Amino acid sequence: MSKPLKVAVLGFWHVHARDYARQAQAHPGTELVGVWDDDVELGQAGADEFGVPFSSDLDAVLADVDGVVITTPTSDHRDIMVKAANAGKHIFTEKLLAPTVAEAEEILAAADANGAKVVVSLPRLSHGYTQAVKEIIASGELGQLTYARVRLSHDGAIPRDGGDGWLPQRFFDQKTAIGGALTDLGSHPVYLVQLFLGTTPDTVSATYRSVNGRGLEDNAVVTVGYADQAIGVIEAGFTSRNPFTIEVFGTESSLTYTEAGNVLQVGDRQVPVPEHVPDPFAQWVDHITNGTRADDNLHRAVELTRLVVAANQAADEGRTISYGG
Repeated sequence: MSKPLKVAVLGFWHVHARDYARQAQAHPGTELVGVWDDDVELGQAGADEFGVPFSSDLDAVLADVDGVVITTPTSDHRDIMVKAANAGKHIFTEKLLAPTVAEAEEILAAADANGAKVVVSLPRLSHGYTQAVKEIIASGELGQLTYARVRLSHDGAIPRDGGDGWLPQRFFDQKTAIGGALTDLGSHPVYLVQLFLGTTPDTVSATYRSVNGRGLEDNAVVTVGYADQAIGVIEAGFTSRNPFTIEVFGTESSLTYTEAGNVLQVGDRQVPVPEHVPDPFAQWVDHITNGTRADDNLHRAVELTRLVVAANQAADEGRTISYGG
């Protein structure tokens, strides 16, 4: 690459916008050159923090960059991404890719038609423990898989010092956030359970609760059932800070991983956890540089959307639903 890719952050709605702005500044292949937001206050604050210009003119920003980091409200993803893709701009985006599968597919079709490279931030797929769990499952050591459980939570909705908690109230706005703990933080357990057990369960059920009453669920459990009789359990919450946990059980053995101490246990032995592979932002830059498509990432992003939509439907209707129905 002769010179860094010029990148703008579109939207400071999501709490990870700052993380991605830092990555754009730190990666040798990218240069953060600007910020756009339809919320001037949020966008200007983000631009000031990173020392780059702010613009409320999206067309002008798109005309002057190679790629964009999209961290707008989830509800805006389809419109913003299709516009960026039609302008030939590469896209790195926060999950969910879109509120519906149809919108996700429309985004990817626009990107493919215009040569835009898209990567969705699914960071735990690149973590060392995930790579190790994949290898153990593939080895057959666990036997036929019967159960997988992944839990991820933080304390962002717990009231502190007279406030509502550190997670902004906009994360509990149905119109813009689309969903609460499951749709946001729960995306990570969703795509990991899909990785371990498969992307096509037969049934989906969900229980959502709002411990702190901020508008959307802050405590969620989703259960998926598979044709081979395996069960997957997806847990997410904004109401407790527990170590991130993976459990996978099979007919011959089992494994557990806990973030506390970075410990992976298989049967009666502890297995070393390898280093992370390049993260999604670095993968995005590589795909742009090499002219390749992030096929696995995009497939998983669409399937993530599909399962989140189904889980939200199951919770809304208070019943177990047939997957996709």
